[in-house]
Amino acid sequence: MSQRKKLIVIGGGASGFFCAVNAARLDRNLDVVILEKSAKLLSKVRISGGGRCNVTHVSEMVDDMLDAYPRGRNFIRKSLHQFSSKDTVNWFAERGVPLKTEQDGRIFPVTDQSQTIINCLMAEAEQYHVSIKMQADVVSIHKDQEGFKLSVMKDNQTATLETADFVCIAAGGHPKLSGFDWIEKTGHSIETPVPSLFTFNIPDKHLHALMGVSSKHAMVKIPSLKLHETGPVLITHWGLSGPAVLKLSSRAARELNAAAYGFEVRLNWVPDSHESMMLETLKKTKAIARNAIGSKNSFDLSARLWNYLLIKSGIDPEIIWPNIPQQALVNLSRSLCNDPYSVSGKTTFKEEFVTAGGIKLEEINPLTMESRKIPGLFVAGEVMNVDGITGGYNFQHAWSSGWIAANTIASRTT
Repeated sequence: MSQRKKLIVIGGGASGFFCAVNAARLDRNLDVVILEKSAKLLSKVRISGGGRCNVTHVSEMVDDMLDAYPRGRNFIRKSLHQFSSKDTVNWFAERGVPLKTEQDGRIFPVTDQSQTIINCLMAEAEQYHVSIKMQADVVSIHKDQEGFKLSVMKDNQTATLETADFVCIAAGGHPKLSGFDWIEKTGHSIETPVPSLFTFNIPDKHLHALMGVSSKHAMVKIPSLKLHETGPVLITHWGLSGPAVLKLSSRAARELNAAAYGFEVRLNWVPDSHESMMLETLKKTKAIARNAIGSKNSFDLSARLWNYLLIKSGIDPEIIWPNIPQQALVNLSRSLCNDPYSVSGKTTFKEEFVTAGGIKLEEINPLTMESRKIPGLFVAGEVMNVDGITGGYNFQHAWSSGWIAANTIASRTT
């Protein structure tokens, strides 16, 4: 009998687990070990989507998803052709975990509980005898003729040696370049990490007074970068959040980092209109309405937001439409369609920290997830320079890259 081969997966997150359980399933004679440096497994899975786990995003064709990846679009195209959003849905369904698609395209477990996804992955690990070692921090990787040798700090004690025939690095992103030192020492190049999922801090006490107010459909623009995103926006006690803001933060991650997070943002609270169109709409309303302007609005804006925009435009909410000066309507059309704010700083969105940066993609084969520098070394998930906007795209990258690495490894064990 041939000697059993061994795979070590570094990282107990989504991509690491997906690589481990699929490799163990595809080759029952492969010994698979997950090394997780913390005391928690699948921590991002647990908190994603407010604890519901946004597993992936609906997609009829692979190209439907590509615009959601500000970095790594061409790389992602090749990986999604091998393991797509549909494959993710089928994979979980085959294991008794049905998923559902919400109106905005996000996909969640029918249970609306991230624990359902965690339980599924843990059950797979148990079924296929994946060994899991916690608080095992890999500090170095070397390869010689006999295979890989990993120096591992266990429970912050002295380093021990782990050996393997294959290694998959699925250690996630890191906010500081120094967090990639041990990978860089293997000869790989690292794209400097910057945050790519954050909310905008706006030092405006009048805006802060609207904390908790949301708009279901608004456009957020960064004029200096000619970038915009449309979707729900939430006003917080520090500024602006919500899907439209988070998507924009991802698209502009490097530019906003270079600007030290000081920039102007403009909001169109009625994105189906623009200033001149809005002014004509307001003039027509003035000609026929007789009620106080603050009593209601026809733009599906909350009463608090509507009255805030009125006051910002110099309009008393108690004034009746016929008595509103022409210039006030001009001001209001601008406030509704081109509302400016100065951003000064950022705040990480909850605990869902995502980085732009990591192992440079030209050093990874997207068809196999194998390093182009070290044969037998594979990469999965956020540790490489790929990141998506919010909406399930980062998890899809985790599932795709983890599955491809597992499939490649299993094909080489005999």
